[in-house]
Amino acid sequence: MRKHYLDNIRWITGVLVVIYHVFYMYNAQGILGGLGPITDLKIQYFDLFMYIVYPWLMPILFIVSGICSRYSLEKHSDKDFIRNRTRKLLIPSTIGLFVFHFIQGYISISLSDGWKNMESLPFMIKYLIMVLSGIGVLWYMQILWLFCIMLVGIRKIEKDKGWILGKKANLSVLILLCAVIWLSAQSGNTPVIVVYRFGLYSTMFFLGYFVFSHEEVIDQLKKLWFVFAAAAAVLCIVFCVTYFGRNIADAPVNRSVLFTAYSWFGCLTILGTSARYLDFENRFTRWMNRHSFGLYVFHYLGISSVALLLGKQRSLPAGWIYLISLIAGFGSGYLLDAVISRIPFIRWAVLGKNGGDRNV
Repeated sequence: MRKHYLDNIRWITGVLVVIYHVFYMYNAQGILGGLGPITDLKIQYFDLFMYIVYPWLMPILFIVSGICSRYSLEKHSDKDFIRNRTRKLLIPSTIGLFVFHFIQGYISISLSDGWKNMESLPFMIKYLIMVLSGIGVLWYMQILWLFCIMLVGIRKIEKDKGWILGKKANLSVLILLCAVIWLSAQSGNTPVIVVYRFGLYSTMFFLGYFVFSHEEVIDQLKKLWFVFAAAAAVLCIVFCVTYFGRNIADAPVNRSVLFTAYSWFGCLTILGTSARYLDFENRFTRWMNRHSFGLYVFHYLGISSVALLLGKQRSLPAGWIYLISLIAGFGSGYLLDAVISRIPFIRWAVLGKNGGDRNV
């Protein structure tokens, strides 16, 4: 039986990712990678949105992916699982870069005025630089594929002993796991490109597989969702007050006790609340879920294009640029998903689709 609350977590998180990236693009808090502030405000208080969602935004996706990996491996062989994940994750985030996402690389380089230092380079070198710069949001798919491959190997060793042990995780264990999350956040962090957090995200993924794929554990979260929600709300307030104005996407903030504690209790809250209240499907949620992967893959192209064409020149008032960026994020996500899904080879290379596929 399909767990509809997991589908709903995914598409809702995808929507939040789009909104996050609009604020991220024009943030005034020193979070690098976007265009930077386009307002004349001394303090952009609306940037608080990033502080509220960033600590748990990607961790919850890795947890859900871990849970879904367990369910998938119960129905499919290891070989089929690897083949499926390679097509849906690795192909779009590697071959897709050469076929389509180099366009994102061109825009990202243009936003940072990087072409000024590359005018004399041969075309092929420029193209390869665009390909590497076009990874953007695809980093998630790259490391998720790696975790899936690691999982198959780990399963051959642990032979479900670890998974059976995960069923015993009670309230005390779930709280104590906060320390494990903090420790994992200290390792596997790549320099410069700070999104590749192998320690933290692998821990979230494998906890999804070994712990949260058990109905007994989810039932505990459903019963105590308000307790975790209260804890997460307090941690959210303290986190925002403590770190507002600092770069939360890099050390030392993203490795702090407060960051990881808020991240963990935020994820527990989302799992419990969603399992309790969002375990349903209707026409709207079905459509959103079906197109959430395409939205994730393409949304940043629309946002960054608006930033380059309008934001960089400040052609319009800041409020309009924010609004157009938001519309472009959703518009490019859904429109490109609809178009590219209908082109056979491009569909396979960019979205990992053979036709009629559901999300990853």
